[in-house]
Amino acid sequence: MTSTETLIPSAPKESISFGRKAAAYLALTKPRVIELLLITTVPVMILAQQGIPNLWLVLATLVGGALSAGSANAFNCIIDTDIDKIMGRTQKRPLVTGELNKPEAQIFAFAIGILSVLWLGLLVNWLSAALALAAQLFYIFIYTLLLKRRTSQNIVWGGAAGAMPVLIGFSSVTGTVTWSAAVLFLMIFLWTPPHYWPLSIKYLADYKAAGVPMLPVVADPKKVASQIVIYSYAMVASTLLLIPVHPMGLVYSATALIGGVWFIVEAHLLQHKTKAGEVKNPMKLFHFSITYLTVLFIAIGVDPLVFVPVI
Repeated sequence: MTSTETLIPSAPKESISFGRKAAAYLALTKPRVIELLLITTVPVMILAQQGIPNLWLVLATLVGGALSAGSANAFNCIIDTDIDKIMGRTQKRPLVTGELNKPEAQIFAFAIGILSVLWLGLLVNWLSAALALAAQLFYIFIYTLLLKRRTSQNIVWGGAAGAMPVLIGFSSVTGTVTWSAAVLFLMIFLWTPPHYWPLSIKYLADYKAAGVPMLPVVADPKKVASQIVIYSYAMVASTLLLIPVHPMGLVYSATALIGGVWFIVEAHLLQHKTKAGEVKNPMKLFHFSITYLTVLFIAIGVDPLVFVPVI
């Protein structure tokens, strides 16, 4: 190295403002995923209470649940940074753009994960805290590390982590997990594949490039569509199972029946288009599934407040 070279300073790294840094930490938690998880929590708490629960309990449960899910999502981003760089829809995540580095993300993920367990344990109950911890560990170790890159059934079993908020919400009110909570868990578990596989069809090229064996990557499109239909029927059956198990009134029963029929029709339409080789908008079912789940759980929350017997 010459003396001239030693005098040339290296280009300084671009400084990131506090606002951008805070936004990056928020993005690391995948807030839109958390929003969907929390939509299911409050109605379940109302159902468990058979009325309006203590509002401080609701707030504490929501905060703890958001921290727990945020931690799991952050660890997912850390582990999947290599494939997030490849996939178009994930290339703006903060670890890919460099707005956060790996040590920052790790400290943040650990911190809010530990905080979520302590928060729920001290302010809600320790069963809810244990369920939140189980959800985090399952999503990180079972789904992200073990299943995601190894099997086309990844999202099927990964749905168990997404279904945990209903157990957390139910146990926050009752201090226990009953058959009603188990059916609610099953509903989310069975909803996840027909919700996520249309997204996988849309981003098939991304998943293939990243080497992630989502079902649409490794299976014939007709088989994927058939699996979507099968899981749709199973999911709708689970929603109707809640009616005698809890039991539920007319508001929920009508919503589950009408919404379920509509969901099955949409699944069959996707299957028909797949057989015809003209699937241009698989995301229609993806977006509809979010609306369906939201309306269904609103009905779960409203039903106990205006209970009208089915017969």
